[in-house]
Amino acid sequence: MRESAYIWMDGKLVPWGEARVHVLTHALHYGTAVLEGTRVFDTPGGPAVFRLEEHLRRLARSARMVGLPLPYTPEELRAATLATVAANGHASCYVRHLAHRGYGEMGIAARRCPTVVSIASWEWPPLLGTSGVRLMVSSWQRNDHRVVPAAAKATGPYLNSVMAKDEAVDAGYDEAVLLNAAGYVSECTGANLFVVRDGRLLTPPPSAGALEGITQDTLERLAADLGVPSARQDLLRTDLYAADEIFLCGTGAGVAHVSAVDGRELGGPGPVTAKLADAYEAATHGRDDRYRHWLTPVPAADPATDPATGPATGPATDAAATAAAAS
Repeated sequence: MRESAYIWMDGKLVPWGEARVHVLTHALHYGTAVLEGTRVFDTPGGPAVFRLEEHLRRLARSARMVGLPLPYTPEELRAATLATVAANGHASCYVRHLAHRGYGEMGIAARRCPTVVSIASWEWPPLLGTSGVRLMVSSWQRNDHRVVPAAAKATGPYLNSVMAKDEAVDAGYDEAVLLNAAGYVSECTGANLFVVRDGRLLTPPPSAGALEGITQDTLERLAADLGVPSARQDLLRTDLYAADEIFLCGTGAGVAHVSAVDGRELGGPGPVTAKLADAYEAATHGRDDRYRHWLTPVPAADPATDPATGPATGPATDAAATAAAAS
């Protein structure tokens, strides 16, 4: 991972190496944070953020579910996102939004810990590559929604994904798929999963513990426009073994075909996967006018303005100061 020039933190852009938190930050000890992963794609009109509004809405929903007050409006976070990408000069990149309980007091209760918000961008290729994902069913179960808010994209529950991913990599696989407590397929460690059977798309529902993915939703919409039927329904482990095609999708992964599950070979990308991957590529890169509304152009940075001190740093710090004082 190549470092960028700036990270936005609570109203201003700071040099990458100076974006620091205290060792007693509440989120570091207790996982009290929510996050978003968003991508910027190079389009004929310049860099553009894909489905930024939807990502920011999900960030706000996740924060609300875990009781984390957000000190910035969606409009302020939108402006800060664009300012960060512009200041770093990215034509294409990954963007990480993070809102976490900061340093204030120790202990489980976090009433005096202010919310700290940061936005980082860096160049990051698709995480699962393009040669086919070798998938294994993990021995770890997906977090149960009765134990943690699985619908929230929160940092604490990601330990579940870390354990499953490490298990898969140690066993010689690329990725793991997790089952829920009832034995149904949930999702992979950082991506949603689609099964193709008899030309029909099937993907696990949120009730299975799967995060409602924005890329998942994108592919369902693309499939509808291509005349490919899709449904969210419970899937068993054996449905993976019997699939004609399987692919994973997510902001970090893009669209990645699965070449094998637990040693059962599927081969290269099938026709439905290839068709959807091409449609996704066209939509994200601004080559299909039907989906231009999903792209938010990144304005060019003003070369005469110092990003660290000038007006292009995004929203002011008043909201953060107010939240800190209130807490």
